[in-house]
Amino acid sequence: MATTRTARTAWKGELLTGTGEVTFVSSGIGEFPVSWPARSEQANGKTSPEELIAGAHSACFSMALSHGLAGAGTPPTQLDTQADVTFQPGTGITGIHLTVTGQVPGLDEAGFQKAAEDAKANCPVSQALSGTTITLTAKLA
Repeated sequence: MATTRTARTAWKGELLTGTGEVTFVSSGIGEFPVSWPARSEQANGKTSPEELIAGAHSACFSMALSHGLAGAGTPPTQLDTQADVTFQPGTGITGIHLTVTGQVPGLDEAGFQKAAEDAKANCPVSQALSGTTITLTAKLA
């Protein structure tokens, strides 16, 4: 069954001086402030589209990797994934780097690297962001 998730942003003012609120409608987990300075300079307690993408990508990748490892008979006990999304004002998103450390009993480093590369290529968020360079560092704990 297909699912649809919804977020909404209310923006006030011009790009450089305006502010907005991103509301996670589907989950109801809250509202988060956004602004251009939070995107292009320091976060200062606000989020950005790139941070939201990083959260989505790290979660999706972790789910895909966990599923792939379990399907191969080596389920992980833990995966710690970080997604770093780089934004260059005037250019846009210039790359995403995924870093994952896993605890996977019975799997060697080469097997983990292969599974991580497969998850990077096949998680739905990676596929949606395929126009962006996505790199990966994967290691066992």
